[in-house]
Amino acid sequence: MRPTATFLDLVRSIDSGNAPSQLETLAALLTAEPPSGSRAAATLRHLEALGFRLEGGAQYGAAARAYELAAALEPHDPQRWQRIAIAARLRGFIDQGRWDDASAFVAELRRRDADAAAHQETARRLVQLGWEHECRGRAEPAVQCYRLAHDLNGGDAGLATVDGDSLSQKIRNLRILQMNALAEAGRHEEAVALHESTRSIVGLGPVGIHRLVSARQEAAEGHGRYHEMRPGRRIADPAIKFLDGPVPLTSQPGTLDAPPQYVAFFQDCLTFPRSNVVLRGESLIYDLAAHPLSGVADIKDGVNPGQIMTAVWGTGRALVEAPAAINDIDAGLMLFGFQSRQYGHWLLEFVPRMLCFNDPACPSGWPLCVDDGMPETHRQIIALMDTRDRPIVTLPPVATRFRELGLAPVPAFFPFDTRPGLPIYDAIWPQDILAAVRERILQRLAADGVDLRRTGRRILLSRRGFTQRQLVNEAEIIETLRPHGFEVVQPELLTFAEQVQMYHAADIIVGSASSALINCIFCRPGARVVALAHESPEFYFRGFTSFVESSGAHLLFVRGTTLQAEGVHPMHANYRVAPATMRRALAAVTATR
Repeated sequence: MRPTATFLDLVRSIDSGNAPSQLETLAALLTAEPPSGSRAAATLRHLEALGFRLEGGAQYGAAARAYELAAALEPHDPQRWQRIAIAARLRGFIDQGRWDDASAFVAELRRRDADAAAHQETARRLVQLGWEHECRGRAEPAVQCYRLAHDLNGGDAGLATVDGDSLSQKIRNLRILQMNALAEAGRHEEAVALHESTRSIVGLGPVGIHRLVSARQEAAEGHGRYHEMRPGRRIADPAIKFLDGPVPLTSQPGTLDAPPQYVAFFQDCLTFPRSNVVLRGESLIYDLAAHPLSGVADIKDGVNPGQIMTAVWGTGRALVEAPAAINDIDAGLMLFGFQSRQYGHWLLEFVPRMLCFNDPACPSGWPLCVDDGMPETHRQIIALMDTRDRPIVTLPPVATRFRELGLAPVPAFFPFDTRPGLPIYDAIWPQDILAAVRERILQRLAADGVDLRRTGRRILLSRRGFTQRQLVNEAEIIETLRPHGFEVVQPELLTFAEQVQMYHAADIIVGSASSALINCIFCRPGARVVALAHESPEFYFRGFTSFVESSGAHLLFVRGTTLQAEGVHPMHANYRVAPATMRRALAAVTATR
């Protein structure tokens, strides 16, 4: 049986301009003349269609009222209509940006109804809605959907976003993206307020605003002591040599203005192991972030897996989350930081600081503070570089406050990566600093009885233990070079002293352009190094040339054929080098000896 004509006329008359009042008229009609039997079923279908039509017109509150009327008529499963009505009402609050009203509505739902399964079903609808907003680039509605789902569900349990994140992790990730955009626009206070609104869900502390300063600037303002051992200076532009002639490079050339070498000392500093950030009051002491070229750098500090801090960078200022737990140390020298456990970063960025910590201006007895989980090779290098017999303190991944902290610089402006849309930055390393590291280590090894007299070795550095930037036909290249007296070596299987001994004894070294080639700073003057690489013109050709040739060795690049795989950054692509190309390269370096 059809609904009454009065009911049908009312339903047809409802539009965006009169929906609230007409729905109440409809409710009064249904109360006065409740349908039954087949008329009730037909009435339900019309109410469902009405709700669907109103939702299509973004009249979510009105749609929710239509569904609530359906719930009052449904004899079998009124809860189903109630859940649909709840979802529509929440969607309306979200569509209108009424976050407080949505929160109050969720709190009321949880107060009046203990049905956890029903709440979780509604929460899943919110998660799906959040994903739709996220895919359309609407960060704030997405965050609010996930937040409301988290509140209604009572936490993360049993829910995940479409891409597999927990709700709290997703909220954290989206908030960082939003805060980054605000900080880059100089709207730091707004970013703080945004973080504050959801930080309890994610379990984060409050965020403070810190101005970015270099160690030199902070000391010059009277907040520390600064002693300079080597002033800033102009360094040489490396001459890059390719087997098949010059290549038009697309990377950004590193600056030829080398920073000064110094030791600086500050009191009451908060640090974060595995990060380069040092907080002192309202200052964030970080030479890289305070450098005039910092605009090219994707700082990354504190937002990568395994790090213990949340930081957002903007022009001149940064936002840093206050840690929940803090360890205290009386005094120490900062030899920890971002990527300190990775060999290439360690040898180029951290080991040269020992030259500064060996200076008489640096207090005796202060320990060297390092990150946990460092390879034994790193400690072997410290022992060779240290002239002051300093103790070593290993820092767990917990924020650490120093009563007194000593800092030394990275010897070059070296961003970890460049910002999206900008060319790769090809840092140029000061050869005077690396030569000093080389001299110190060679002298110490000789004094310890390591024989550094052997020469004439020909070494092929194997990279078969690595998955990135791999020479995929390494076996073929090995067979090409063996008849010419080459031995195959995996440097990571040797002690550091054995590695130095090997590189120092080599007349010719062939290997992928990777961290293993950094050890070529220990080659003898006149040694020949052949660096194999993929064909990307934005690779670190200047950087490799600058540090390899700091020993007096000569570097020749051989570009192979790139084998690009989905999901692999072009800088880390695997490649192939033809045996005939390898033979030409060998002929080129032996002809110049």
